[in-house]
Amino acid sequence: MPCFDSFYGAALDALPFARDAALSVLDLGAGTGLLTALVAERHRNARFTLVDVAGEMLARARERFAGGGERFRFVQGDIAALPEFGRPDAVVSALAIHHLEATEKRALFAAIRRALAPGGVFVNADQVAGETPAEDAAQRARWEAEARALGSGDAELAAAKERMREDRPSTVPEQLRWLVEAGFAAPACSFRHGMFAVLVARA
Repeated sequence: MPCFDSFYGAALDALPFARDAALSVLDLGAGTGLLTALVAERHRNARFTLVDVAGEMLARARERFAGGGERFRFVQGDIAALPEFGRPDAVVSALAIHHLEATEKRALFAAIRRALAPGGVFVNADQVAGETPAEDAAQRARWEAEARALGSGDAELAAAKERMREDRPSTVPEQLRWLVEAGFAAPACSFRHGMFAVLVARA
């Protein structure tokens, strides 16, 4: 991922809380727990619920946070059917929601808005589509060129492209509109690098 540091850095910077605040954070599509680990390092009094449909991913997340005790909770489930997890102060997600169809994204955004505590924030760091077919193709070409410049070879890129065949990314304007429809006030795109973006919405 060519923009790894700035991408995840923008996601962290979008959390409008003091570093010593006692936060409740819900990580959707948490995978092995990378985003949670970054947030937990910055917000040391935060507590986390990590949700992912893949049991093997959550097993790796459990290993990552083995010494964290009750600070970390793990739930295997489909993020599209957002279960009840109390009233989190923040809902975060990285490179997960683009797997959902447009109708599922809209429903999920509405569920997140209902779930968030007053003053809470939703931060979605994700892969996005270009606004036109030409722009989308240009974004993918840029990603491949930058990945090759960082040392990715043919086999690695071929595997990544095969995984992307299952992706369902939406454009930034579409998602900002859906966030408004869900009841968020003035959602914004705080970071964009080709096919990667960070969307931020306050409850």
